[in-house]
Amino acid sequence: MTIENSEISFFKGSLDRIISLQRKDGSITWFENGIFDPWNHLESVMALNIFQYEEEKEIGFKYLKETQLDDGSWYGQLGSDVEIDLDDGKFKGDESNEKTIRDTNFSAYIATACWHDYLINQSLDFLEEMWPTIENAISFVLRHQSSNGEVRWAAKDASAPLDDALITGCCSIYKSLECAINCASALGIKKVDWEKSLIHLRDAIKNKPELFDRTWESKDRFSMDWYYPILSGVISGDEAKERLNKKWDIFVIENIGCKCVSDQPWVTVAETAELAIALLKMGREKDAKQMLSWSHKCRDDDDVYWMGKQYEQNVFWPAEKPPWTSASVILAYDAIFKISRGSELFLIDGLRNSL
Repeated sequence: MTIENSEISFFKGSLDRIISLQRKDGSITWFENGIFDPWNHLESVMALNIFQYEEEKEIGFKYLKETQLDDGSWYGQLGSDVEIDLDDGKFKGDESNEKTIRDTNFSAYIATACWHDYLINQSLDFLEEMWPTIENAISFVLRHQSSNGEVRWAAKDASAPLDDALITGCCSIYKSLECAINCASALGIKKVDWEKSLIHLRDAIKNKPELFDRTWESKDRFSMDWYYPILSGVISGDEAKERLNKKWDIFVIENIGCKCVSDQPWVTVAETAELAIALLKMGREKDAKQMLSWSHKCRDDDDVYWMGKQYEQNVFWPAEKPPWTSASVILAYDAIFKISRGSELFLIDGLRNSL
């Protein structure tokens, strides 16, 4: 597939923003000297990969390969812990820079990024190089899967004292586990136990809602809990249609985007872009293009995307441009307009014997 010059030009500001936040060690933080988490780091790496930024992609993967803990996880920091200055809307910073959590979803996402790379570049050598990292990460994740099928959201430490599983996190893990099995298959490796875990997790998400979000109040206020079962491929067809219709008017603000939470007048670019992919998966290409077009209204003069917008006050909020926000738009654009072979990542579900 050939990337048009117009596409490169359209996203150059966003790509430059991502690269500007990549440190010399390869890590990509939320903001200058800000927090790091493996999931959003990889989202940014995947966007760079689509546009063939080979060196930046390689050091991004190398960073995770070299910093993986012995148990297969990574330390990361939770975005919900980032304070926002109410006067200027900026992140207050990260003075402590403490490594706070080992999140199962964060750790699993390396498999999604590696499968995405394989789709784009068809490199078995790179996949083989990353395989020990993938295998160790998935082993860590599945050690936190209960006999009921759900996966605990974080390793047991002071920051995660309660044994809970999150619906969005488990949906993301489901997709990552699927990608991990596909990576193994491409390398001629059979992972029967992983396939059983995948089936077990799918059953829990679809049929056992009582297993999730037990320690959260009003967790269903988050739009990600609404569309992630569709985005990840856990549900499809009529079930997906019914699910989307049920809360469409709660989360979607016409001509603006998808809200982050149901009780705040705040749309976020990442959620809007992800919802566009979910719509495309359901065969609603026209609606997907329209949804993605709304995200472009949150582009600044430098062609970088603001994190979101408080639409009642008509202000971008927070006044930040995290790299993964632009990356989410690039991934959605690729899915819709197919500028790379990685465009099928979220559109084709299921296990594959090989490519």
